[in-house]
Amino acid sequence: MNDFLNQIRLVGDWLTSSTQWHGDEGIPQRLLEHLTYSGLSLLFAALLGLTFGLLVGHTGRGAFAVAGVANLARAIPTFGLVVLVVTLAGLGTGPVLVALVALAVPPILINTFEGVRGVDPATRDAARGVGMTEWEVLTRVEVPMALPLILLGLRVAAIQVVATATVAAYPGLGGLGRYIVDGLARNDYELVIGGSTVVVALALVVQLVFTALRRVIVSPGLSVTASKT
Repeated sequence: MNDFLNQIRLVGDWLTSSTQWHGDEGIPQRLLEHLTYSGLSLLFAALLGLTFGLLVGHTGRGAFAVAGVANLARAIPTFGLVVLVVTLAGLGTGPVLVALVALAVPPILINTFEGVRGVDPATRDAARGVGMTEWEVLTRVEVPMALPLILLGLRVAAIQVVATATVAAYPGLGGLGRYIVDGLARNDYELVIGGSTVVVALALVVQLVFTALRRVIVSPGLSVTASKT
């Protein structure tokens, strides 16, 4: 118990030290790098996942491929993917982004697809019956009703990316993972625990942001029945 309390005190001292909040290795700089990798990855993943999820969910074409993506996503280890991409493409931001996008696309794609496909067919028929075009059916009927699952997919992807972006440090890049990698290399567990604490705090903030977003933009009558990730 005393060791645990000592660790908490050491991490608290590390987090409140002025040296951790200035310079190229300070928390603000590392956090900015981490958010850059995470934000870019989530943006690209959302463009891909939402586009194909909406298209396949609305038309029903390619549902088998979506199921294949879901199964493949469960089988590929993220760190192994990073190592493979870095080995093939070399060190740089690109390989890390490719790996993180590959991690984030499946939950967005699958939840978007399931959300759109889960809309009551009678509701679609009623919308077409009043003269709506297919685009209007998608954007004014299916997307609003699928929002809970769409946001769930985005939230899961965002948290996974924020947590996994620490792997960016392994091929020599920055981000909050730098604390963990450097701490392990130096046997400095205060640095490891401190960096991990910041990553966990960031993931919790992401969770809170999506929870607040859901309350603002999702109709109270809609609810998420289950995660399809």
